[in-house]
Amino acid sequence: MDLAAGAARRDGAGAVIDGEAAISVRGLSRKFGDVRALREVDLDVTQGTVLGLLGPNGAGKTTLVRILATLLVPDSGSARVAGLDVLTEQRRLRARIGLAGQYAAVDENLTGLENLTMVGRLYGSRRAAAKARGRELLEQFDLLDAARRPVKTYSGGMRRRLDLAAALVAKPPVLFLDEPTTGLDPRSRIDLWGVIETLVSEGTTVLLTTQYLDEADRLADRIAVIDHGSVIAEGTPDELKDRVGGERLEVHLEDPGQAPAAAAALARMSEEEPTVSGALVRVGVKRRSGAIIEAVRHLDEAEVRVDDIALRRPTLDDVFLALTGHAAAEADPQ
Repeated sequence: MDLAAGAARRDGAGAVIDGEAAISVRGLSRKFGDVRALREVDLDVTQGTVLGLLGPNGAGKTTLVRILATLLVPDSGSARVAGLDVLTEQRRLRARIGLAGQYAAVDENLTGLENLTMVGRLYGSRRAAAKARGRELLEQFDLLDAARRPVKTYSGGMRRRLDLAAALVAKPPVLFLDEPTTGLDPRSRIDLWGVIETLVSEGTTVLLTTQYLDEADRLADRIAVIDHGSVIAEGTPDELKDRVGGERLEVHLEDPGQAPAAAAALARMSEEEPTVSGALVRVGVKRRSGAIIEAVRHLDEAEVRVDDIALRRPTLDDVFLALTGHAAAEADPQ
């Protein structure tokens, strides 16, 4: 849905009505010295969905989040979050959003319950109500057994869950997660994904920045790919994969030295040049039916010895590489 800034209908509390944009961004730009961190970004996030903002380090993801969370002022453009203007309604907006970043912003010397109670008090709740809300969140995030332990004794995954709990103390309708699983072990990442999925099922709108393509593929209803400060593609994960085109044939060779001969043999099956990485040859195929049989025949005629051969659908890694020319995790000079 393409809403002009301010066009979203709101209820009496300022919340965006179901089906309309919980986040609406138009022409947002920001420079730091000579570096253009954002270049006229347009985005919409429908209420109760997840938008994955995908890009390498330095692509502009965190800058966009900081603007939407009222922590940074843009040079130009406009944005509304939960129906409120990020420039003119900052105080009201801060009570309606939650923010969790790459590093847990909790006090290590306080217990988990004390941290959440403190956040509740900062939002204006009475101590008893803030403490009750803290216990509720600790239970939700499977931290109740550690409620009275100092946070400095928590594991990295526990701290990240506590940080996310702190972002939810005020029950915000919109949540910004800026690379929330960076540095976590695989088990902790999966646990945090489950928490995020539960929040969204209960109606929370999430803008998730990540450089992990598997994370975006699992969590996001829609994905915006950002590179050098510009949104270069947007769509559902399946729509973006379809842009790469068709199935990918992967051939693992017994002898990497035969890769040029294999690429030449497979080239006739595709409109694109095969790519070679060591003993692996990849090529997009025009049709799935009979592709493996045809490939085996061509390779046999070229006397190329094959260790394994398979067809697979494009991944978001393929999408990002095709769109930007580099991998999502590569550092951007910005």
